[in-house]
Amino acid sequence: MAHSLYDQVIPVYSRMLTNLDQILTKAEADAAARKIDPEVLLNARLAPDMFAFTRQVQVMTDHAKFAACRLTGTEPPKWPDEEKSFAELHQRIAKALALLKEFKPAQFEGAESRTIELKFPNGAMTFTGRDYFHLFSLPNFYFHYTAAYTILRHNGVHIGKMDFLGPPRS
Repeated sequence: MAHSLYDQVIPVYSRMLTNLDQILTKAEADAAARKIDPEVLLNARLAPDMFAFTRQVQVMTDHAKFAACRLTGTEPPKWPDEEKSFAELHQRIAKALALLKEFKPAQFEGAESRTIELKFPNGAMTFTGRDYFHLFSLPNFYFHYTAAYTILRHNGVHIGKMDFLGPPRS
C-alpha cells in the first residue's frame, strides 16, 4: 500500500521534533549538572563553517514547516530566528509541532505532483512535490537533526541512538 505524503511528512517530522525536544531537556540537565553555561552548548558547532546548535534547530523546524506548507499549497508562517535559550528552542519546537497538527491528510491530495519552486539568491530549483520532499526537504531535515545531535554528543551530553530515534512505537 502506498503511503501519502501526509503519512511521510507529518508523523515523521512530528516524531523527530518530539525526540529533539526531549534531547534538549537532557542537554539542559547535563549543562546544569556539569555547571556549563548553556550558551556554550547553544553556540557550539562542529566546524567553523557550520551552523551552531541553535541554528541547526531553527533550520530543522523550518524544514518541517516549509514541507507541510509547500506540499499543501498553504502560506508558511514567518518565524524570526531569535532563539537564544533552551526555553526558546523548546517553544520553537512546540510551535512547529502545533503547526504540523493542523494539517489533515486531505490537504496533501495531489501533493506528489504539485510543482514546488525554491528561489535562492543564485538561482532556483523546481521539483515535483514527491521529489521536493524525498530529495530536498527530508535529507536537509535529517542533516540538521544529525548535526544538532552530534554537536551535543561531541560536547559530552549523555545521549545515544535511542534518544535520536525515540522510543519504539506501539
